[in-house]
Amino acid sequence: MSVVGLHHVQVACPAGSEERLREFYSGVLGMHEVEKPPALAGRGGCWFRAGDAEIHCGVEDDFRPARKAHPCLLVDDIAEVAERVATVGGEVRWDEQIPGVRRFHTDDPVGNRIELQQA
Repeated sequence: MSVVGLHHVQVACPAGSEERLREFYSGVLGMHEVEKPPALAGRGGCWFRAGDAEIHCGVEDDFRPARKAHPCLLVDDIAEVAERVATVGGEVRWDEQIPGVRRFHTDDPVGNRIELQQA
């Protein structure tokens, strides 16, 4: 038996931050919101999908944003995404440490680190 893929990554969020997360993940990044199963919907948070992978934003009572750990999202036009992030006031931190890889880091509206990389 071996791993055959990655279904989702969960990041934490504070209660009541769902609308800001929707504006970022759906509005800015263009991900599609996924309806949470009814048994989990009462917990708060929200889920988003791009291709076959998902990011689940889960409410954590003692929330602290992830500053080091992060998901990396592949995008088809890194310059366009960087511009959209900057337009809404997000910080775009370009990183050229990996030769041949165009990428930047930013933070979601609750402070979690997110990497975006040219596909």
